[in-house]
Amino acid sequence: QVQLVESGGGLVQPGGSLRLSCVASGSTLNIGSMGWYRQAPGKQRELVALITNGGSTNYGDSVKGRFTISRDNAKNTVYLQMNSLKLEDTAVYYCNARQGKVYWGQGTQVTVSS
Repeated sequence: QVQLVESGGGLVQPGGSLRLSCVASGSTLNIGSMGWYRQAPGKQRELVALITNGGSTNYGDSVKGRFTISRDNAKNTVYLQMNSLKLEDTAVYYCNARQGKVYWGQGTQVTVSS
C-alpha cells in the first residue's frame, strides 16, 4: 500500500503562485509515474501534470507554460509549481501514484480569487 499526503494549497490572487507537494509513504519501492489531477465543483477530474520515475513529463493543455511538475525520488515526493494562476485554476488538487494499481491522496484545495 502507498499513502499520499498533499500540502501547499491555499488562497491566492490571480497571477500569483503556489507550490504543491505530495509525499508518498508505505510501500514506495517501484512507484512508477506520479501526477496531479484536479476537480472543480460540477466538473470531472482532469489531468494537470504527470511525471515518470525517469523524469518525462506530460501536462494538461490548460496549464502548459504555467505549471511545472518535478519529482525527488529520494524523498518520494512530487511537486507542482503553479505560476500565473487564473480563476479557473480553482479546484481540489489530487496527487496520484502508480504502482501496479493507482493510489490517490486526499486532495488539497487551491482557490484563486481576488
